Amino acid sequence: MALNFLFTTDSYSSLRGASVRMRVSVLILMGLLAVAGCSKSPSTDELIEDLSSADTGDRINAVRLLQHRQDDAAKVVPVLIEVLKEEPINIRLSAAIALGYYGADAEEAIPALEKLKDDTDARVREAARIAISRIQGGNQ
Repeated sequence: MALNFLFTTDSYSSLRGASVRMRVSVLILMGLLAVAGCSKSPSTDELIEDLSSADTGDRINAVRLLQHRQDDAAKVVPVLIEVLKEEPINIRLSAAIALGYYGADAEEAIPALEKLKDDTDARVREAARIAISRIQGGNQ
């Protein structure tokens, strides 16, 4: 008899419990949707396609993501060498930095990076020097 209160519910507590369950369910659903939407990263080929976008921001983002695709060096390095010739400073800068991440796999980029040592922007010149150092350091 003393435990009967555990088995009886008033209308307020049952509504409150349903409300809490609904909120928790919505939060879980939102979390799952967020995770599902964030799980697909663009492929290397998609990033290379983005390099021909009219939007400079898309091209910069593509270059910055490509620096982490060392497994695709044979495909990415020649594309990044071409990107070094582009006009926007931030794209040249990002491409030079990205090539440094490839180390010895980017040895073919050294002549293009050498040309950047005379770039009008000091940040690009410095990035080219660092990239060359990383690439040559990988050969030693």
